[in-house]
Amino acid sequence: AGQSSSLDSVHLACQRLARGEAELALAGGVSLILAPDSTVSALRFGGLSPDGRCFTFDERANGFVRGEGGGVVVLKPLARALTDGDRIHAVIHGSAVNNDGGGPSLTTPSTAAQEAVLRAAYARAGVAPDAGGYVELHGTGTPVGDPVEAAALGAVLGAARTAPLPVGSVKTNIGHLEGAAGIAGLLKATLTVERN
Repeated sequence: AGQSSSLDSVHLACQRLARGEAELALAGGVSLILAPDSTVSALRFGGLSPDGRCFTFDERANGFVRGEGGGVVVLKPLARALTDGDRIHAVIHGSAVNNDGGGPSLTTPSTAAQEAVLRAAYARAGVAPDAGGYVELHGTGTPVGDPVEAAALGAVLGAARTAPLPVGSVKTNIGHLEGAAGIAGLLKATLTVERN
């Protein structure tokens, strides 16, 4: 849950708002590299890109690049935001959380679990899986994780699709923000959809 923790905060905030437990929520995350030991550990683990570049879904994919940063979103029920005259950048129709562990190793996520969370999110949102116009992926740029994520995406979103589906990963732009990776991806997806 470390890498998805900022998106987990968005998911939990949306649930509280939907249940009427709050009228406004702030959700997000921050990641700073404050101790060299964490980078040394990632290097020894074999997760870091030796050339310092992130090549998500590319044959050159050889690891991730650590980044620093953070982000926060202000969340309100849509009716309240409209009444308050707020500028609305995006509407979250539904979300889902699960554990994609259970693969052969820590760096090998489970395709079945990723398929399940995608199906759950689309079902809760009431959106057909082939209706989306863009998908922001985790996409770490590792030769093991990226194919698993792509396979899950293809199985769930590609089956009924007739048009190409643009995908991206903010890690190619700013590196892997680890605990804040999810919020960075949500912000990029929001801007991508808003401006296209």
